[in-house]
Amino acid sequence: MKLVIQRVKSASVTVDGKTVGNIGRGLLVFVGVSHDDTAADAAHLAKKTASLRVFDDADGVMNRSVLDTGGAVLAVSQFTLYGNCKKGNRPSYIEAASPEKGLMLYTEYVKQLCELGPRVETGIFQAEMDVQLVNDGPVTLILESTGRGGGLE
Repeated sequence: MKLVIQRVKSASVTVDGKTVGNIGRGLLVFVGVSHDDTAADAAHLAKKTASLRVFDDADGVMNRSVLDTGGAVLAVSQFTLYGNCKKGNRPSYIEAASPEKGLMLYTEYVKQLCELGPRVETGIFQAEMDVQLVNDGPVTLILESTGRGGGLE
């Protein structure tokens, strides 16, 4: 799995003009799933997401997690994170999971994240989504699993 995580002051996702997910301060997470990923990858990355210390403490040091701050998470599926542009100009998505597997592991990631405590909002899997955000910092991180369920980075 591959996550692009952005610390935000606010973020929302709309589908067909209707807001389906909306958060204030917290994390916007774009979630990509590869064909090698497992439920263990989803669980590991959910725990890592909830525990990331990317919010300032009283001394202005990034030492607090979304759990510590009472922030929320907006998780948006994005298979294009597995677009490979090494050859030519059109991305290849051969590394992306099938829609069925992608939905299963995206859902597992969201479920695991919810169980850890933050309020979690989502987009709609496979929908054309408009995502708006006010980036905070900016702070942007990329987390990846090896796709083998063990030996995670």
